[in-house]
Amino acid sequence: MTVKDPEHRREAAASETDYDVTEQVGHLLRKAYQRHLSIFQANASDPDLTSVQFVTLCALHDLGPSSQVELVKATSVDQATIRGIVERLKARGLIDLSKDKADARKVVISLLPKGEALLQDMYPRAYLISEKTVSPLNPAERVALLYLLRKIADDESGDTSRQ
Repeated sequence: MTVKDPEHRREAAASETDYDVTEQVGHLLRKAYQRHLSIFQANASDPDLTSVQFVTLCALHDLGPSSQVELVKATSVDQATIRGIVERLKARGLIDLSKDKADARKVVISLLPKGEALLQDMYPRAYLISEKTVSPLNPAERVALLYLLRKIADDESGDTSRQ
């Protein structure tokens, strides 16, 4: 849309120059997440384990043998990404794939003993990673942060359009 009124053009230009990406929620969430990933990699018991792989292993531990669709729901990782994660975890001998006995088209993903052992080794480190991630915050800020992140993450209004 072209603004023809000079006053509106000036206001539009001013609002564009006032925009500071470094103060926007997406940028700040990305920076915080990058900090968390760095802490995760520095403290993981296995240097080849990514945070998304860890979440996938945790989901398999909690749910038991699961389909890819169930893992997508449990981890909030998209279908294409979970497929690659499953392939890498299988290649490392941490999980196994088998056909569902009731539906041969369905693939069931199961945690292997090596994957369970890695999880058991990672759990104490995962607490440490979380603690280091929120270390700049006082106890009240930690509670507030988790509450607000859950509120944003759990918003099921489905409205992703512009307001």
